[in-house]
Amino acid sequence: MLETSARLLRLLSLLQAHRDWSGAELADRLGVTPRTVRRDVDRLRELGYPVDASPGTGGGYRLGAGAELPPLLLDDDEAVAVAVGLRTAAGQGIEGIGETSVRALAKLEQVLPNRLRRRVGALNAFTVPMFGGATRAAVDPAVLTELAGLCRDAERLRFAYRSHDGTVTRRTVEPHRLVCTERRWYLVAWDLDREGWRTFRADRVTPKPPHGPRFSPRTPPAEDLAAYVSQGVSTHAYASQAVVRLLVPLAEAAERISPSDGTLEPDGEDACILRTGAASLDVMVVHVMLTGLEFEVLRPAELTGALTAARDRLSRALERRAPEGHGAPRTPDGAGRTPGSRSGSSAAP
Repeated sequence: MLETSARLLRLLSLLQAHRDWSGAELADRLGVTPRTVRRDVDRLRELGYPVDASPGTGGGYRLGAGAELPPLLLDDDEAVAVAVGLRTAAGQGIEGIGETSVRALAKLEQVLPNRLRRRVGALNAFTVPMFGGATRAAVDPAVLTELAGLCRDAERLRFAYRSHDGTVTRRTVEPHRLVCTERRWYLVAWDLDREGWRTFRADRVTPKPPHGPRFSPRTPPAEDLAAYVSQGVSTHAYASQAVVRLLVPLAEAAERISPSDGTLEPDGEDACILRTGAASLDVMVVHVMLTGLEFEVLRPAELTGALTAARDRLSRALERRAPEGHGAPRTPDGAGRTPGSRSGSSAAP
């Protein structure tokens, strides 16, 4: 009985993780015969799990949405609490758990009955989150779960994409993986029209179903997709690029520099290398200075010239400082100024 129960849980896990399975595939994964798979599917149905089956060569099994929340998982209140928590984590990109939240949410929403979906939707629609710090790019969790499902099932994705300047284009891609930072979500996919790997910001993606057909996954553009996306959005997306040696250990630099601001690699025990980009060399000077870390420029040589020019401007400003007792000059609107972003505007790549 214990062995049978463990196999049923394994079967249920497989059905939740994949849209369609043939009887032969399930039998191979479970190490049993197709006849045993059919009996186990019948047991899951008796327990309340809605397992759909389609006959024929292209047929198979899939887990459908049930009229009742299946046993052995969660009661109604627990399911709502978990779904709301996962949606919050997914939508806000909470560091360390965001990508896992999307995968778990995709499984949970697949089996939520309609009455619970309405409760979850109401809680999310009428709740306004408040977060401190930098503005986060708002991503519809429904879009994230749709993208995650297409990555999982290797189905082509059709969508409208809004670029940085607001231009909207239609794209057809083979989605591979979602990558999240503490502020944004990115989709790594093979662009069929441009015949190359591309990275898309998920908050700028509007799916345009129907999707499909299925495809055979390609070899990804890098083993470390997080580093691949980080380099693309923090360096290659900008007109000016630089390599700087930070005179602090890698761990200390990583506390101040996020993956969307640049890529870091160790350079001995007491230093590390920062590769980053900005809209111009002048903005790059501000970007590097705002790290608050000691550094030396490796390349380009023009960045050293920009730093020298900035130093001279600061020296002249100090020489022209107002005498003691006089208030500091104010901007025309009376408000202080804060440094601009390295992109030269409020928008990010």
